[in-house]
Amino acid sequence: MTEQPLQIPLPPSVHHICRVLRDGGCQAFVVGGGVRDALLGRPVHDWDVATDAPPERVQQLFPRTVPTGIEFGTVTVLVDSDAVQVTTFRSEGGYRDARHPGWVTFGHRIEDDLMRRDLTVNALAYDPFSGRLVDPYGGRADLAAGIIRTVGNPIERFQEDALRLVRAVRLATELGFRLDYRTAAA
Repeated sequence: MTEQPLQIPLPPSVHHICRVLRDGGCQAFVVGGGVRDALLGRPVHDWDVATDAPPERVQQLFPRTVPTGIEFGTVTVLVDSDAVQVTTFRSEGGYRDARHPGWVTFGHRIEDDLMRRDLTVNALAYDPFSGRLVDPYGGRADLAAGIIRTVGNPIERFQEDALRLVRAVRLATELGFRLDYRTAAA
């Protein structure tokens, strides 16, 4: 039995950005907390898009952009009155200050980008054209079970970026979820 495609309603600006990227020969996924909140039926206040297009290509495709964190692959695209962060798929490492990566490598696969994310419930990507949910770490099941869990080893995730500790506890409290055992122990 095949799973039915998802239908996550997107703001016109986000759908437009995904369409322009796709028409430009690039991949485009809605990612992170916006997907999480949409799956939970919560209002979404922050939509993010991930793509295989390098930042320079994103800037070429859109007339109004701000190089928000271009060294990390992030360009803010302005559509009407909306500002949407578009980030190139990436791998990162060598965290220099328990907050910022020492290096970033741009990639070509959404699965590799999701691997670097903090929590399983944030490591979700939605293809608005096929309705496919990319969920390699069981984030959707964790949403259904009310669990906050890190992607991979929780000690490593928290050592990479100490803010992830606060984010995990804040999200568990905000959603009424519990931390899984390994995440809580870390």
